[in-house]
Amino acid sequence: MITTRRTLLASVPVLAGISALAACGTGSGSGGSDAGGARGGELTIHTSAQELNFDPATSQSLAITTLGLVARRLTAWKVSPDAPTELIGDLATDTGTPSDDGRTWTFTLKDGLLFEDGTPITAETVKFGLERSFAPELTGGLSYHKVLLDGGQDYAGPFDGQHLDAIEATDDKTLVLHLNRPYGDFGWVASAPAFAPVPLTSGDPQAYATAPVSSGPYRVESYRAGASARLVRNEKWDASTDEARTGGPDAIEYSLAQDPSVVAQTLIADRTDAQDSFLASFVPTAQLAQARNDPKVGDRLVTSGPGALEYLALNTQSPALADVRVRQALQYAVDKESYRTAKGGDISGDFATTLITPGIAGRKEYSLYGEEPAGDPAKATQLLAEAGAAGLTLRLAITEEQTASAEAIQQGLQRTGITVTILPMDENAYASEVRAGDGTAYDLALSSWQPDIPSADANLTPLFDSSQIGGGNYNVSRYSNAAVDQAMLEASSTLDAAQAQERWAAIDEQIMQDAPVVPLIYSKNSFLHGSGVTTFVIGQFPAYPNYLTVTLER
Repeated sequence: MITTRRTLLASVPVLAGISALAACGTGSGSGGSDAGGARGGELTIHTSAQELNFDPATSQSLAITTLGLVARRLTAWKVSPDAPTELIGDLATDTGTPSDDGRTWTFTLKDGLLFEDGTPITAETVKFGLERSFAPELTGGLSYHKVLLDGGQDYAGPFDGQHLDAIEATDDKTLVLHLNRPYGDFGWVASAPAFAPVPLTSGDPQAYATAPVSSGPYRVESYRAGASARLVRNEKWDASTDEARTGGPDAIEYSLAQDPSVVAQTLIADRTDAQDSFLASFVPTAQLAQARNDPKVGDRLVTSGPGALEYLALNTQSPALADVRVRQALQYAVDKESYRTAKGGDISGDFATTLITPGIAGRKEYSLYGEEPAGDPAKATQLLAEAGAAGLTLRLAITEEQTASAEAIQQGLQRTGITVTILPMDENAYASEVRAGDGTAYDLALSSWQPDIPSADANLTPLFDSSQIGGGNYNVSRYSNAAVDQAMLEASSTLDAAQAQERWAAIDEQIMQDAPVVPLIYSKNSFLHGSGVTTFVIGQFPAYPNYLTVTLER
């Protein structure tokens, strides 16, 4: 289970069979996001998802995946396998101008922007799109802006005629956003789905998810839940205004509700009807091994670099784990090597020692608890003895598909006399007991995290800010440290990027001294595409292909 969701400045567990709507990772197929490619042809994207959601108010789609094909935002991402992801202007001419010590951000729209029906994209339409996201009937989308925009906590959307004063369209081209505190990464926040424009005469909450008005290179021609979605060219899209998208294929067909194992087999064989397609889901383990050993597959199997953090959360509110020496003992007791083997070996990820993941600017390598992935049972036993905690029995909460990984954790801890009882749960029970419960149902939990934006704030705050304990949030280690809370607030308020990165790197190490989690691996994701697909790129962040630049051989 990977996590990538959104609460405070948050993210959630992303499932291994992730759909075309969400994404995360690193690696490359054929070129960078500025690579050219032929125009034409029809691309098919196979996904296990039953439905697609094109409403930016409720979508959690990353900037480079499905929604980005039809909905532009104020800012966008330029990804590359050879360099960190770059924030660029999308609808806006730049990445935003802060003033008032970072409490006010101004964006100026480019000239000549049009919706698919030929009407102008104005600051007022971006304002309306943002305001829609606050409506109670449009829930589930990313919520970074909701906690940052001044007055946002008490606003309920525009459908009753009310507007949020913090969002000002001062003229057709200028949008001014007022925050309730300084925030240095707001340019990244402006790449979230809610910053897409919506025509004032459109945006019906019931219909917009499947019949949006496009601002991107494609428009939705047809949609059948559980079957397909067809995107065709938006003739009003002007490529000269768009640095993030190439608009290569003439059409994109989503094939929904597909079995990843079956699709992977057709792609491995490179059947004629599969050559102009790719699998949006991760390649299943059995087919991954097959593809790696098949010389005909070659570079059509694309594996990202290290991405999402997979970790063992230590419930700091559990009496058995209240002593920091016990939690530090677990850092040495866990066998990360066996854990990675259970996940599929080196192709599943790189060993982790830090909390900020690769691809995030300012990340620093360090290891507080030794360099040996297999652990140090003797050191763990010594710390447990010092804490008077020999013979511990701990409960490990997992989702049902994590059994093999949990057994690797169980066996590693047994070396130091710790007995682990594995508690498999379905996704709903896990969310209820681990994320929303009172913390009494578990001592340990397996989880993972992929932030929605390449920001250390989005990486650390959802997992370790004390306000994110319970309530369905993602601080599943139930970690509470007032000094860390204050340090994270100060770092997120810092406008100077280099200074902010230094602060976040220090916070990373400060948290690990308290040992609320054991970092396990930075997971890698593997994808398959047909021989007709080119510019299939996975950048340093996120560990997912960039749908916006895929082209076809012509």
